Order: sequence, then structure tokens, then C-alpha cells
Amino acid sequence: MFVEYNPNPVGRRVEDCAIRAVAKALGIDWESSYAKLCLNGYTMGNLPNANEVISATLRENGFYRKNIPNTCPDCYTIGEFTDDNREGVFVLGTGNHVVTTIEGKLYDTFDSSDLVPIYVWYKDVEPRFRERS
Repeated sequence: MFVEYNPNPVGRRVEDCAIRAVAKALGIDWESSYAKLCLNGYTMGNLPNANEVISATLRENGFYRKNIPNTCPDCYTIGEFTDDNREGVFVLGTGNHVVTTIEGKLYDTFDSSDLVPIYVWYKDVEPRFRERS
């Protein structure tokens, strides 16, 4: 289920999906998420929305990363992942978008359930993946 989520302090809809996803996953505000990602990006010599910076920030907070199985690379959507994982906190990356799902709800500024994830970060509950034929 899609839940509109935009913690941007002035309500802007900008290219801040990494900041939003990390904020939601860690239960912090947008500004704190922005600061964490920028600090890691600065120390790593990279941009705050780079995959390695997002990974480092989530790892520092107890998350693990796993690739989505490549059994059906273009058909397993974020919506299907969310349906398959109704317990836990997950951050999904598509390569150019990042989104958080919590307890089977997809939090984003738009309904990104049709996008195809390639990796997932998780903390307390290991993700399950739908078997494809």
C-alpha cells in the first residue's frame, strides 16, 4: 500500500529520495538525514545520494544489504516486494531511486510500486523474495 510521504521541511518535491528514504528508515527528520548523508559523502569524497554513501549510512545504523535475486530482473516490482514483506523496515534501490517500506507500506512522494528494485537494505527482518518461473 502506497503512503504519500514528503518530510522535506518546506514541502519541496526535489530529487531527495535518498534523504527521504534514510529519514523514514531511521525514524529521523529530513534535516538529520541530510546531515548524515552529507557528512558521509564528504568523508568518502562522494555525493550524499551515491549508493556507497547511502549504504555506509544505513550500515552505520545496523542495516545489511542484499541483492534482489535475478530470476526475473525486469518483472519483480517494489509493489510485489512490499506485498511479500509485510513485516520489517526495508530500503529498496532501483539504481536511480531509493524508497523505504515499513510493515508492508511504501513511503514515497509518488507511487513507485511499479519500479524494479535491484537491492534491499534490511535491519531486523531478512527480506523474502517471491519465487518466479
